[in-house]
Amino acid sequence: MPNVSLLKSLARKDGATVQVFIEGTPVNVPADMNVAAALLFAGVTVCRTTPVTGSDRAPFCMMGVCFECLVEIDGVPNRQGCMTPVREGMQVRRMNGARSVA
Repeated sequence: MPNVSLLKSLARKDGATVQVFIEGTPVNVPADMNVAAALLFAGVTVCRTTPVTGSDRAPFCMMGVCFECLVEIDGVPNRQGCMTPVREGMQVRRMNGARSVA
């Protein structure tokens, strides 16, 4: 997944990165990012769709207030990407519509 985002990360002195999987695709991101920033860094501009209209949503406030960055992380739905630090091997998937209760 090429980085076509305008978001550029500040270089870490130690250059530490982690590999996360976004929709199954491995992406190396700086180790101190949160999931929402990692999505933007990887060029992913849509992290969920709304349950009512199906319209696309993307990270907005980046501080845990707006809930636009909800994603599925390691099989757990409705996680706030901006409030979750990345870690090695993390599986991130977009949320499409309403989550299932079952």
